[in-house]
Amino acid sequence: MKITPWRNFHDDLKKMDSLNNKQNKNKVKELIKEYGEYAKNNGFQLNPDKKTVERIINGLLRNEKKYGKKYCPCRRVAENEKEDSKKICPCFWHKDEIKKDGHCLCWLYTKI
Repeated sequence: MKITPWRNFHDDLKKMDSLNNKQNKNKVKELIKEYGEYAKNNGFQLNPDKKTVERIINGLLRNEKKYGKKYCPCRRVAENEKEDSKKICPCFWHKDEIKKDGHCLCWLYTKI
């Protein structure tokens, strides 16, 4: 069995983290574009606060990794397929919330 010095192991972990961060950033950019086009086609917009949008998109990706679906990070996942299917972004309620409140619950989408 080959023993890897800590420094090499640590360097390898940093490289993997860097690759994962780059892949995650690319995925975030792709989803921002996808959700932005969806919003535009439906008469609303992504939240103009880019940090908020990135935080929400990262939450969607965490939920996708954990549960296999991009559940809204602002809604509790009950692990009941029928109930939870309404919570996949864009969620079942977002259009009504935007009409009523000017934004969806998580603030990903807002009125223009």
